Amino acid sequence: MPHFAPVRVRGGRRALHRLVAHRRRALAAGLAVTAAALVAAGPHPGAGGQDARRARGHPVADPVGERHGTRLVAAPVRIADAGTVRLLRPGDRVDVVATGEGGAGDASVIARGVRVTKVPEPEADPAAGGALVVVSVPRATAHRLVGAGTTERLAVTLC
Repeated sequence: MPHFAPVRVRGGRRALHRLVAHRRRALAAGLAVTAAALVAAGPHPGAGGQDARRARGHPVADPVGERHGTRLVAAPVRIADAGTVRLLRPGDRVDVVATGEGGAGDASVIARGVRVTKVPEPEADPAAGGALVVVSVPRATAHRLVGAGTTERLAVTLC
């Protein structure tokens, strides 16, 4: 095989410099497009609402009165044991349990995992029996709580 002189490419340094310059421009353009897309998709300061609270780092809670499309109502419930009610705070989740009058009979759960919205101050009259707590429940559950509260003793368990 005959001996050939090495092949030399002219302008090699300039081509490399041009390639690097174009890569920088492409990267800068990509970053600019990404930033513009993030600004366009982000929360708008004047819009308010759920997205603005989420953007500021506040936890997103269920809106009061709505949970998965179900309208919630505030239902006052008289719990037989006033000492148990003193343990509750607004925002706690509880199960409301009904027992027969005098504690006899089977216990049944009337409402599961309902949120306590208010714990009023206990009444000064000990003859009132028990203590009041306000829970946020669907309307149908509120009707069951009222019915059970008139015929049975109600208790709560913390969830």
